Amino acid sequence: MPLIPEEPQIHESAQGPRVTPASGRTAPTPRPVPGPRPAAPPRPGRPGPHRPTPPVQRTSRDAAAATPGPSGPAAPASPVAASATPQIQLIPASADGALDAAEEAVDLLLESGRAPGDVLVITTGEQHPWAAHELSFGEASYWAQHDAGDDVFYADASVASRATSRPVVVVAVNGGPAAAAATALPLAHARAGALLIVCGDPQQINSVLGAGV
Repeated sequence: MPLIPEEPQIHESAQGPRVTPASGRTAPTPRPVPGPRPAAPPRPGRPGPHRPTPPVQRTSRDAAAATPGPSGPAAPASPVAASATPQIQLIPASADGALDAAEEAVDLLLESGRAPGDVLVITTGEQHPWAAHELSFGEASYWAQHDAGDDVFYADASVASRATSRPVVVVAVNGGPAAAAATALPLAHARAGALLIVCGDPQQINSVLGAGV
């Protein structure tokens, strides 16, 4: 019987080199997907590096307080006399956007050289996230930070009368009852030593503070 030649078996070790792309062309390799950019240090309400940070990392607030305070060379030696008439600036904003507008105003103040302890922020509607966070540790701790006077302080209109005068007062007319704005605006005007910034509906603000705004 004739023998059928066996089909030669090719072992893996005997296989030739794997096919590679033709000379001059490189096999496409997946490009890495860029990861998220490093987030800017969080801040209450809107992210920013210079003010207290609510939730979780309370220590970041302490780092913010390390910025030059009133004792620094750029800060005034003492608050402007309460009898001086502050300059008034109006920033038109809706009730929903008033807090964001106030945050932007504070950013500009600090970037222009104002010490954090020079600034008081008052809200007429929902509390600023920083105030809500700090009050969760108790009123004593919250007001102790106000008395220290080394950082931006945020207060609701209902308790703002307890806050002392500061060179700059920023008011966010971010809702709340009409009585809140009617009370907060004259109070803020009295507390502002040099500058009062009001963020909200111009018609409502003018009706309270007058046409001189």
